[in-house]
Amino acid sequence: EHVIRRNVEWLTATAESSVNFTPLHELEGVVTPNGLCFERHHGGVPEVIPTDYRLMINGLVDREMIFSLGDLKRFPQTNRFYFLECAANGGMEWRGAQLNGCQYTFGMVHNVQYTGVLLRDLAREVGVKPKAGWVMAEGGDSSGMNRSIPIEKIMDDCMIAWAMNGEALRPEQGYPARLVVPGWEGNMWVKWIRRLEFGDMPYMAREETAKYTDLMADGKARMFTWVMESKSVITSPCPEKPILGKGLHQLRGLAWSGRGKIKRVDVSLDGGRNWQTAHLHGPLLDKCLTRFTLPFEWHGEELMLQSRSIDETGYVQPTIDGIQAERGVNSIYHNNAIATWLVNNDGSVDNVRLG
Repeated sequence: EHVIRRNVEWLTATAESSVNFTPLHELEGVVTPNGLCFERHHGGVPEVIPTDYRLMINGLVDREMIFSLGDLKRFPQTNRFYFLECAANGGMEWRGAQLNGCQYTFGMVHNVQYTGVLLRDLAREVGVKPKAGWVMAEGGDSSGMNRSIPIEKIMDDCMIAWAMNGEALRPEQGYPARLVVPGWEGNMWVKWIRRLEFGDMPYMAREETAKYTDLMADGKARMFTWVMESKSVITSPCPEKPILGKGLHQLRGLAWSGRGKIKRVDVSLDGGRNWQTAHLHGPLLDKCLTRFTLPFEWHGEELMLQSRSIDETGYVQPTIDGIQAERGVNSIYHNNAIATWLVNNDGSVDNVRLG
């Protein structure tokens, strides 16, 4: 109640379904302050009294159990940095450059340290039956936010988190507890998590059938495309950060991958004809934002700035033409295409489309 929240009218028509964007162009390093983390909710922000909070685990388990917040905090604690990105980040750019800004084009991502308990520890406590292959995560908001998650992911790095950056989750970030699904689309990070049901098949919830699927060129939709592939964005210069004066400047940006660590970022000043390798600033963490920089000279000429990230698996960030050749032009989710900033002769910067 002591946090001042500011809404943009054309973005937030109603408090029941809200979205806001991280000002990537204003940030240094890789840790996003809690007050600047993007947030999206579909059915209001529930008010949950922490002493009343309960997490139920049921289904194909040996012991169906209910945990209070205090119960969860008795398990071994884990602290890990991860990025969280909405599947629709950059989605408005599918058919061409839309918004002339870094924040509203790419700001549905943030990077924080989560504190919580690994789900595999809770799974061992309840005893998962051999037939269990999926988990249905259920949120406590009014939108019926349920997602199916393969048990392999649950037993790998998923968490139930109650804190971010050293303080309790904020209400819009899922207070008092949320699911953390590292490297996978943000819609799966179910907030106000209240139930985990183990089953032998996906639950085909609304958010993974009618929504959060990718419409392909043939009119069919692909499902369960969870991983947020390698992506990067130049945060300065950008439309909000024009070049002020000729001479030496530092190009800055961020890169990330749901597959693991960022291995390299290449930068082009001429729209992809020539590339230079940027400097990566450590620590280089798994499924985490990585800061990159590149010094360059500017003397009033027109530039076409692009960045291209490569992760530790060898996956290379694609062009928009490459994505559309595979998936068509009717999608909105999982757009990780190379972006282009046009630097004009006066130093101003525009969002443009290049193949």
